[in-house]
Amino acid sequence: MTVSLFLAVLASGFIYGITPGPGVLAVFGIGAARGRRAGAGFLCGHLLGDVLWCSTALIAIVGAREFGSTTFNVLGLISGLYLFWLGLRAVRAQRSSSGQQGPSRQPFAHGVVFGLTNPKAYPVAVATFTALLSSRAQLLTWDMLPWLIALSFVGGAAAYLILIGVVGAGQVRAVYQRHELLITRLCGVMFIGFAISALTHALPGLLSTIG
Repeated sequence: MTVSLFLAVLASGFIYGITPGPGVLAVFGIGAARGRRAGAGFLCGHLLGDVLWCSTALIAIVGAREFGSTTFNVLGLISGLYLFWLGLRAVRAQRSSSGQQGPSRQPFAHGVVFGLTNPKAYPVAVATFTALLSSRAQLLTWDMLPWLIALSFVGGAAAYLILIGVVGAGQVRAVYQRHELLITRLCGVMFIGFAISALTHALPGLLSTIG
């Protein structure tokens, strides 16, 4: 495994874990209501779902690579378009309190259920990993899969450690709540950037196949 691939998988897990979405909004809501310990319990439970969905996404990506470049490029095209759509929605988001989650009496159990049942988890994982790994697709093999999963877990855990560190701070919660819309829109711009990266690597291969 090359250093660039090593860092790309770590970054994929980190970005997937820390990017504001339903889970991040939920932990900030729980942290605001019950403090850092409850937020940490929620994230520890949520990490189980992340491992499942990231592992499934990596299996799909490595499988697509093994089946041929066309399959991987199609996956990259779909993922890129999906990320672009998510990014566009985030950029055009309006202020709303519907994403805030109330306190939970069992934060860990809540996190497990939330992480395993989040309908956006798998497509976002596939899209994020594809966007960052597409330029290194030729390096991916089944033998690497356990290491890819482990590295994505480390990246996600690092993201969650940062979230746990900040979720209990009153000033951080206040700033996040005050600028939630701006943060969401900036993440939308980041998603669009990932989408462009995925499409840039997928489209030339598909066009050459068609041609």
